[in-house]
Order: sequence, then structure tokens, then C-alpha cells
Amino acid sequence: MGFSDADLQAIWLTLRLASLVTVLLLLIGTPIAWWLARTRSAWKGPVGALVALPLVLPPTVLGFYLLLAMGPNGPVGQLTESLGLGLLPFTFWGLVVASVFYSMPFVVQPIQNAIEALGERPLEAAATLRAGPWDRFLTVVVPLARPGFLTAAILGFAHTVGEFGVVLMIGGNIPGETRVVSVQIYDYVEAMDYGQAHWLAASLVIFSFLVLLVLYSLNHRQALR
Repeated sequence: MGFSDADLQAIWLTLRLASLVTVLLLLIGTPIAWWLARTRSAWKGPVGALVALPLVLPPTVLGFYLLLAMGPNGPVGQLTESLGLGLLPFTFWGLVVASVFYSMPFVVQPIQNAIEALGERPLEAAATLRAGPWDRFLTVVVPLARPGFLTAAILGFAHTVGEFGVVLMIGGNIPGETRVVSVQIYDYVEAMDYGQAHWLAASLVIFSFLVLLVLYSLNHRQALR
């Protein structure tokens, strides 16, 4: 028993989705994490709660409202249609948008915690050397907060790989387009093909264990420094 062609197609689609979402989350989540770590605004609480909402919200609820927003009567759907992009639901790019929202806290929070742990002193020291804002961020914040960025990237990638409820609501089950590994497992279970379901599910268990092992190893190594 091994991976079928449909399994390999689902695995490739999942890896492509997770890689793209991780890059987008780092680009979008870093400024949000920076603002949350540095601001004293009264909006910090509401924005932080909004970012963390997917941690407690059922995936189907988030998927439902994203489906409405990206549908033909939703603001996002009307915008994409007016731009000639069509509708996002039941497409790969719809999965990308949904996954970015769903995995956001797993990227923002580790980066925010790493930036907060730096304190003000390293940035103040760089400022006295006439380093500009971008220079301070790239040469001080990024190197010192590197464990936070690594943790964010690993968690964001792994969480996207394991998504089910949101991707099923937004993407449905289209082979080669939206059928990711979690949906492929669901199909096998529905068809009572437990052998193939076990093969794919066990692979995800091993993958998840390895991800956590790498993450704990990095954190342990950082704690010893």
C-alpha cells in the first residue's frame, strides 16, 4: 500500500498552499506583530483579539463568513468581479485567502512575543548610532527576534497543512484545485477506505510530530544560550 496519484496530487497542492500562505503571513503578520508589540494605543486590545479570534472560533464559522464575503453578493466578491478576477470560493486562491485568515495568530503571536522580549534598549542603542527605522528593524530586530520568526514560519506552515473545516467550506472538494490532504482523508473515510485513510493520516501524524520536535529543539537551544 502506498500513495495513489490522487494522494500525491493532494500532497503537492497542500505543500504549495502552505508554502505560499506562510510567505504571505510573514509579510502581512510582521507589521501587525510589530505594531501590537510597540503600540500603547487603546486599539491594541481589540486588534489583538481580532487576530487571535481563529484560535477559539470554529473553523466552519470563519469559513461561512468568508464564503459570504467572497461570494457574489459579498464586498470581496463584488470587488474581485469588478477587477475581472472572478469569484474566489472554490478556487485555489480562495483557499489562500481563507488560510491566511485562519493561520494568522500562529504567525503574529510568536513574532509579537519575540519583539516584546527585546525591550527598548537594543533599539535605543541603534538609534544613538544614527540607524534609521528600517535599518534598526533589519539589523537589530530581525536577528535578535529570529527564533520568533522561525517559530512563526513553522507553526504557520504546519497549521495550514492541517486545515480542514475552513478549506472544505471555501474550497469544496475539487481534484487538483482545492482537494488538499485533509479533504482527501475525509473522502477515504466517507468511502470506508480506511487503509488509504490510515496511510495519509499516519503521514500527517508523523509530520506534525517532526514539526513539534524541531520547534521544541529550537526553543531549547535558544534557552541554553
